[in-house]
Amino acid sequence: MRSKIKMAPLALAALFAAQATAAEQVVKIGVSGPLSGSNAFAGKDNENGVRLAIEELNAQKIQVGGNVLRFVLQSEDDAGDPKQGVTVAQKFADAGVKYVLGPYNSGVAIPASRVYNDNGILMSTVGTNPKITAAGYPTVFRIVASDTQVGASVAGYAAKELKVRNVGVIDDRTAFGQGIAMEFKRQAQQAGIKVAGHEFTNDKASDFAAILTSLRAKKVDAIFFGGYAPQGAPMVRQMKQLGLNVPLLGGDTLCSPEMARLGGAAVGENVRCAQAGAIVAKQPGGPAFLASYKKRFGRDPDVYAPSFYDQTKFIAQAIAQAKSVDAKQVGAAMHAISYQGVVGAYGYDAKGNLKKTAVTVYTFKNGALTPLASY
Repeated sequence: MRSKIKMAPLALAALFAAQATAAEQVVKIGVSGPLSGSNAFAGKDNENGVRLAIEELNAQKIQVGGNVLRFVLQSEDDAGDPKQGVTVAQKFADAGVKYVLGPYNSGVAIPASRVYNDNGILMSTVGTNPKITAAGYPTVFRIVASDTQVGASVAGYAAKELKVRNVGVIDDRTAFGQGIAMEFKRQAQQAGIKVAGHEFTNDKASDFAAILTSLRAKKVDAIFFGGYAPQGAPMVRQMKQLGLNVPLLGGDTLCSPEMARLGGAAVGENVRCAQAGAIVAKQPGGPAFLASYKKRFGRDPDVYAPSFYDQTKFIAQAIAQAKSVDAKQVGAAMHAISYQGVVGAYGYDAKGNLKKTAVTVYTFKNGALTPLASY
């Protein structure tokens, strides 16, 4: 006669709960970016890109080692400040986060990368300064073109298409602004463009009259600005007020709807900027991504939401490839495989730089970012 073992309802519920827990594995995805301050628009956009990817991944019920993965977003405000970025990195480490999208700013990414490396965390940044990947940390990835690539594209476009011969350079003294300005300056000189002057500001400034007046006196036929949209927009307005009717050139940070929003009618075809990646709307998965993003968040994406979305999906692919959620094993897989995203193809060299990436030059028409040429 077989004995029957009866379990109390609470014990039975506990057993089922334990089984459910065992069948699910949480993977924490951190986002470090400026959620406050003048660049908060970019930080929120980047966060949205990751959020959309996570929601889609969770719907797929990806399994690794017999467990269903549940991706969880943890977003922290680094305020675009290097010290705060290091604090955020340590907070992620303490919370058991193993994958971080960000930081947005190069000046934050450079010191934070050491903390992430020391704690076995995989970091994926849009920071373009070459110093970020110079240390060769195996789990640090730059998911866009570097300053070297963008600077070369803008310099080539200025020389060949705009026929610029005498350029002024301004940078905001941040790691990003200074880095891209120096790369543009070097590449421009190699292309036969004279650099008439190099002026400096900061990433909190709003009055550029003095430095613009100085460059106007040097009869420049273009100005390159290494900095962010919250300074680029008032700068281009003040250029018009001073009668300095020459193109304002810049990197990806000027390829933002924020330029048109803040600059109004002053921002048009006089602004030329370069952004890593192919034209999203013309990529196979681009229109679907744009539609999904707008449906989910009620607005169009800014500059980097597609890249953050792509890298989150690439991390998930690498987890499946490695059959592990260990960041080091996943990082090794990402160095070995490639991923086709909505921005283009992702594949990384030994230092975590993209092996190949397109750079597209844009302008603004009727307030909308409009592509001109890809390199």
